[in-house]
Amino acid sequence: MHNFNEFVYSRERGMFGRQCLFSDRNELLLSVQPSGRLRTKYIMANPVDKKTQLSGQMALSVIETENVELEQHGINHYEGGWPKDVNINDEEQTLRHRKKTERDDSWGVQVGKIIRDATAIAYRNNSIDIYKTFFDDALEEPVLKADMSTRDIQIFHDVWMPHRFLRCCDWMPGNNRKFLTTYCNLRRLKKRYKKSAKLMSGFGTSHAFFIWDLKDPLHPIQFFDLKEVLYLTKLCPRDENQLVGGTHSGKVCIWELGETSFPVRKCPLEAAHREATTAICWVHNKANTEFYTGSLDGSVKYWDTRDVQMCTQEFLLEPDTQEIQNRQNAHGATVLEFEYTIPVRYIIGSDMGYVFVGNRKGLSPPEIILNHYRLFIGPIRVIMRNPFFVKNFLIVADWRARIWSEESKGAPSTMYMTSRSQLLCGAWSTGRCSLFATGDASGNLCFWDLLLHQRKPVSTVTFPKAISYLAFRPDGQMIAVSLASGVTHMLSLASGMTSATAREKGLIAAMFEREIGRSKFLEARVEEVKLKRLSHQQKEEERLRLENADLDAIKSLEVDTADPDEFRHEIESDEEFVQAIVDYEITMELMAQKRSKRAITMEKTVFEEIEEEKLMETVDILEDAGAAVAAAVAAGTEPADRKAA
Repeated sequence: MHNFNEFVYSRERGMFGRQCLFSDRNELLLSVQPSGRLRTKYIMANPVDKKTQLSGQMALSVIETENVELEQHGINHYEGGWPKDVNINDEEQTLRHRKKTERDDSWGVQVGKIIRDATAIAYRNNSIDIYKTFFDDALEEPVLKADMSTRDIQIFHDVWMPHRFLRCCDWMPGNNRKFLTTYCNLRRLKKRYKKSAKLMSGFGTSHAFFIWDLKDPLHPIQFFDLKEVLYLTKLCPRDENQLVGGTHSGKVCIWELGETSFPVRKCPLEAAHREATTAICWVHNKANTEFYTGSLDGSVKYWDTRDVQMCTQEFLLEPDTQEIQNRQNAHGATVLEFEYTIPVRYIIGSDMGYVFVGNRKGLSPPEIILNHYRLFIGPIRVIMRNPFFVKNFLIVADWRARIWSEESKGAPSTMYMTSRSQLLCGAWSTGRCSLFATGDASGNLCFWDLLLHQRKPVSTVTFPKAISYLAFRPDGQMIAVSLASGVTHMLSLASGMTSATAREKGLIAAMFEREIGRSKFLEARVEEVKLKRLSHQQKEEERLRLENADLDAIKSLEVDTADPDEFRHEIESDEEFVQAIVDYEITMELMAQKRSKRAITMEKTVFEEIEEEKLMETVDILEDAGAAVAAAVAAGTEPADRKAA
């Protein structure tokens, strides 16, 4: 269905000018006589067609535009040209279909036509010089490219000179026009401190921080003050009247937006952290009064804004958590992160590059710290969940920005972005699920789109100082860029960074699933390699143990052959050796007996048996003849045979 846009332009009759009046008489307005001198300077020109329009065009224009929808499709051409009812994996079925097609009369005609067409195309292709450009003057096709630009619309400066270090920036909940900037006056800690100069009066001391309005970059609309160096603050996401801050001495202070500029409640020094309060996060409860704080001394404390004289719970950030904790083994907490949709767990980042998973329902330290994973070699700067996929984190530390998931846990992740300069901050976009930004120590603000590029940013904005904090507005239309020089730049984002397509959420979800699967596969492979290495090590240790045992046994059997009595005593004391000798002697006696009873038999061949039978028959005949001769001699008569002879 086409979408048409119609535009109608109307104009009053009085704006058309004076009425055109016609007359039928001649009137001489100008008479120019021909000049011979000008005629010699006249040059005949070639015929030229020209169009002129000296009056304004009054017409009704109707423009009809058609929306062009583009889609990307992929295809895997494995084997084609077969009907749907033919299974290409069945050889008999394909052979039967092929023979059936070849018996058709039109098959030969179609094959011949295809061969002629293919040959003609091949000849035509061979006749064209592929290295020559034939259409130099052709118009370039329009490129569909999303606008990824930014525009600086406001700049907010610190009211003190020299400008203080801008620690963080936070948008007011429920009001997209106001934001909070927190400054850290580290110069106050130096011994040779020079007092700062105030550019305008009425905005507190050099430790004050302000609430600004987007329309007034010169004057803050409200300020909050403190008598010591402030490190950071955090607004309650569910109640904009609650504001908690941490000082450089480790104290925790509570402000209320409707009260005076100074804190309404502050914890005593004995209940505070031993070092600066470097991390704060609000947690879920009915009254919106509970929060966690972390410090570089390794402690994490649980507070209630109604009573900050003593913390509700405290534990140390140890990798190997025990019932009795040791502060020397604790890591300093740099980041605390909590998601209201997951009210039980929270995430802690340490200065040693570890990520700890905490449990709010735990009572003892082993129950509170569920797991820990080492992801970086430097301190973790930012841990932020994706607003659309809360199980995926953006973690910024040292020179890398890494996409981490609760499901992959300690598995090696392939989704990380590197920078030449040290990364100091980062933030997910609240308007697009695939866009996030990072800021480094060189002042480069990089926007990354996971669907476009994962190795280079889609847009980069350079600032003169290091970027200390980034905060997207809740609607995703702007981003607040805080610099270390105390200046806040408000950037307006183009449509390519704020509006998402209908398929973007599905594509980024599929990408996260693939990365989680890849991480799990790599984790399984690492475990397999570790198990294989462990088994090989155990086999090697077992082999060495057996070799050492054999050497010890051989050494234990060595005796002094020069002493016969000791040798005989060693042999007689070894029962197994004596029994082996007895068994050997018995075996030898049995073998001798078998040899004495052995009978020797000689077998005859068939020829020998036949010759022996013939010899026996001859012997029998001779014996019979001898007996007959002897009988005849005894009777005194001649044998019958002799008479016949």
